[in-house]
Order: sequence, then C-alpha cells, then structure tokens
Amino acid sequence: GPSGSGKTTLLNLIAGFQKLDSGTISVDGRPIHNVPTHRRGFGMVFQSYALFPNMTVTQNVGFPLRMAGMDRATADRRVAETLEIMQLSAHAQKMPSQMSGGQQQRVAIARAIVMRPKVVLMDEPLSALDRRLRESIQIEIRDLHQTIGSTILFVTHAIEEAILLGDEVVVMTARPGRIKEVIPVHLPRPRHLEMVNSKEFGELFDHTFHLIREEVNAAMAQQAEMVAHA
Repeated sequence: GPSGSGKTTLLNLIAGFQKLDSGTISVDGRPIHNVPTHRRGFGMVFQSYALFPNMTVTQNVGFPLRMAGMDRATADRRVAETLEIMQLSAHAQKMPSQMSGGQQQRVAIARAIVMRPKVVLMDEPLSALDRRLRESIQIEIRDLHQTIGSTILFVTHAIEEAILLGDEVVVMTARPGRIKEVIPVHLPRPRHLEMVNSKEFGELFDHTFHLIREEVNAAMAQQAEMVAHA
C-alpha cells in the first residue's frame, strides 16, 4: 500500500507495541491482543537491524533465549542451529561493526527465528540493501520459510518481492488504511527469480500494480486537499 496506509502500524499492533482501539487479533483462533508483547512469542525484524553493538553475533542471536530462561546447553545448541540455517556460522564471534549490511540483516533474522516462533513479522527488512544483496536474502527468506514453517508477515513496497515470497499479497488502501484486496499467489514452490518472466507472474504483477496505483493516486489527492485547506 501507499505510504501512510498503516502497514507498519499493523505490524506494531500484531507485535503488541501499540494497543488496539477496537477489534481483535487472533493466532490459530486464539485472541492474543490482551497478551503482553513479551508473551506473544513473535519474531520481529526491523528495517534498521537493531543489533546490540556490544554483543557478538552469537550473543545477539542468543539474547531472546537468555531472556526466556532457556538452559545454557539447549540455548547454545539452538543458536548454533540457527546460525547454520542463516549461513552465519563462520561469523559467530564477530561484532556487528565487523559485518556488512547484508550480514547484519541475516543476524537480525536469525535472532527473530531462534525461538522458532509461530509468527515472524518483517518490516521492510531488505529496503536498505542493494539489489544483489536483496535478491540473495530473498532466496534465504524463501528457504527459511520452508525450513522453520513459521507464518511470515512481510511488509514491502516491492511488488516483485511480495509475489516471489508470498502465498498471499495483501494490498492496503490509502489512509485510513483498510484491506483493499487479498491476492492469492499460486505460483509453484520453490520460487526462483526466473519466474518474473512467466505469464502468470506478469498477470499477478499487473493486477497488483493497478490496485496500488489507484491507492497512491488517492493518497496524493488526500494530500493535495489537505494543502488546499491548510
């Protein structure tokens, strides 16, 4: 959806960082909107990596386990497994300042999944990366989804990215943000970049682009009206 449609607000509500004014949030049919943030057990990946600069990769990834009171041996084993999944084992003792942007984002993703959460929330996690790194980590997120089986709610401005990664693409309206349409993506898995040249991908892209263009135009009209009445 366009800027200001509420994509990040929606993630913050699901995570518990903001409170609902009305309505409910449920996981597997169980309401969780009154459950404290730390007890929801969700993983969160931010656009800014939000790593602890004074901790090694291992310590950053293991931090949620330590806060949860997991015993040392089990935590160490879980961290090692997660670093392996994210291809970070060779960087286990590095500090964030010694790593590239792409490597730091993989650490942030590793920290989000180390608890094996039912839900992982990703707020434009690849927007700060160049195209080559972005495509590389897209593949890793695709593989990660198949490996851990968590539901991933992924906010992005890139239509191509949404179609390549998603089972559904949710388009939001201009402010006030509402769900405009949920578009099912039936492309076969595993997905690969060459799919962008297929007829099915093109049809999904064009439909999604048309919906978003309508809402971007609506958002621009809203802004123009606000300026005219200022």
